[in-house]
Amino acid sequence: MITKVKAKLGRVGVWLGGPHVHGAPVESWRHAVRRVEQLGYGSLWGPEGIGGKDALVNGGIQLAASSRLMIGTGIANIWTRHPATMQGGAAMLAEAYPGRFVLGIGVSHRFLVEANGLDYSHPLKIMRDYLDKMDQAKTRNPPPEPFVRVLAALQPKMVELARDLTDGVHSFSAPVEHTALVREALGSDKLLIPEQAFIIEPDPEQARAIARRYRGKAGPDSPYARNWLRLGYSRQDIADGGSDRLVDALVAWGTPEAVAARVQAQLDAGADHVLVHPIADDLTTAIRQLEQLAAAGVNL
Repeated sequence: MITKVKAKLGRVGVWLGGPHVHGAPVESWRHAVRRVEQLGYGSLWGPEGIGGKDALVNGGIQLAASSRLMIGTGIANIWTRHPATMQGGAAMLAEAYPGRFVLGIGVSHRFLVEANGLDYSHPLKIMRDYLDKMDQAKTRNPPPEPFVRVLAALQPKMVELARDLTDGVHSFSAPVEHTALVREALGSDKLLIPEQAFIIEPDPEQARAIARRYRGKAGPDSPYARNWLRLGYSRQDIADGGSDRLVDALVAWGTPEAVAARVQAQLDAGADHVLVHPIADDLTTAIRQLEQLAAAGVNL
């Protein structure tokens, strides 16, 4: 199944999110989904918070609005639904749209989870138990159509869990060197789908300012910050929106050709499918940047 999914995904998909992008009206999203498909990208992914747009409902809307596009959840938040409900909902989408749905799940962030009165004290154990309960639900109610399940994973132990209990990893806000490390840990037979943020902006100061505004300040408890530190970036690199070194490692900027080079670097490092993520203030601007990339052949 993974081999077929890799072939159907192709080299490049799209990740769309951010408050003003993800919060666009449903009808605007229908138009955006159709445009992403027309441009030749292989997939479309998006996030889910606690109490925000439901990832599975949203995935159903996007699948219905397209004809061949793969739709992935990046990620479906485990705190928003019981594991049996996650399994059942994903199974329904997979049955309704065979071969076009990828379930990506993750543990979210401590500050968001605890703000909702939930216990985030043992995220690895919580995720292991959640996956086990999903599998129990699958055994009780075998899905008519199989679907791929990947795990949001940055740190080594979560990557190992993804290797052992899922079909692969969806990574986010991580540099190319992280992709190489994850591929080594996963082996060759698992999916690796990193997000790659980008900005079509040739001016270094402008591009970095936009990137810093989007990324914001990552606290020391952020899973992203912990991952950057583990990769050798310093606390000074992380402070105040990120040093030029860190920003440049996380966000590809410049011409479409410069972004294409970063996508190729991710593929060379072991990615199966790279999700290009336009940093934009609204959905229309995000789509415009994707059009520029497609015109340069980045989606092929």
